[in-house]
Amino acid sequence: MHYQSLQECKCQRGSRMEQQCLSVYWTIRFPQGYDDIETSPYEDFELELVRNSETSKLASIVSVSSLPLTDQNQCLKAAQDCGLYEKCGSLRSEYALACTKIIPGTNHCNRHKCHRALRRFLERVPEEYSFGVLFCPCSDTLCGERRRKTIVPSCSYEERDEQPNCLNLESYCLKDNLCRSRLADFQQNCQPSPLSPSGCLRESGAVCLKAYAGLIGTIMTPNYVSNSSTEVSQWCNCEGSGNQWQDCLRILHMFNSNTCLRNAIDNTGSSTPHPIEDTPLPPPRPSPQIQHDELKINLLPEPNTVAESEEDKEEDQTEEGGGFNVIPPFSDKATVTNLGSEAGRVHSSASTFSITRFLLKALLLIALRWG
Repeated sequence: MHYQSLQECKCQRGSRMEQQCLSVYWTIRFPQGYDDIETSPYEDFELELVRNSETSKLASIVSVSSLPLTDQNQCLKAAQDCGLYEKCGSLRSEYALACTKIIPGTNHCNRHKCHRALRRFLERVPEEYSFGVLFCPCSDTLCGERRRKTIVPSCSYEERDEQPNCLNLESYCLKDNLCRSRLADFQQNCQPSPLSPSGCLRESGAVCLKAYAGLIGTIMTPNYVSNSSTEVSQWCNCEGSGNQWQDCLRILHMFNSNTCLRNAIDNTGSSTPHPIEDTPLPPPRPSPQIQHDELKINLLPEPNTVAESEEDKEEDQTEEGGGFNVIPPFSDKATVTNLGSEAGRVHSSASTFSITRFLLKALLLIALRWG
């Protein structure tokens, strides 16, 4: 009976116990491997509620304002609105700092911290604001470039030398419980269908956007390919794939040839906002102030404006500094050793614990003998 319950259990996105829950999920279902990455390990969205609100809070990307929206940079406006809502502004500044701060003695950022801060922003900020800066509609390249740089590509996914092979990127993802889970969630909820008006098998572009956003802050972080379109893709290519060429193209086509995802992004901001979930909405979004001259396109905080939280410090004690900072070439896939660091640390801790127990038992025996 208990085993049956474990077989049916699902995990909650963004919860404090998410990682532990996902570990149990994959261990129970696929102890011999990770074959099924098309069934989401997460609790289903309230589909009926979402379907009834396709004109939902996702559409508040273009919010009602006292100023006319004609010829206005919508991504700039979305950033302004985010800054005026305290939670959005502080968490956006937090990930901007994490993704731009250079590790001492190097010329690159800490991708682990960047990913963690991006996930926190997307999980804790209401979608009126977080999706506003992610999916703001653009009619010019200036706006498009701001949108493309929202997640700080230079740190969140771009490699310093060249694009990795997509097969290697996916292989890395499947070794990580969180990334594998978010990828499975994306494949389930963004599965295209030519028979659906929305282009989505699950008939909801809103659900697809939530699943897409869930990938941001993982090894397979996607983004816009340019500042002139809404096309998105992984930062990878299929060079050197050999007889696995088709498998590699499948990974690329999940994003750049996905009608469900493309329609969902193109249709955001097209109607009046209504809530998707039964959570309290934040205060109404105020009209943007006339301060365009003071705002720069790449608005980032000063390095000293955001301090590391206690949560960051605790998590840093259990993470290696740059485990996924560089994806190795496809030909070197079999020699990747970065993922072994965690296992080595666990083994070392177990050895220390065993020695401590042995010493305690020895002391107890000596005490009993002399007592």
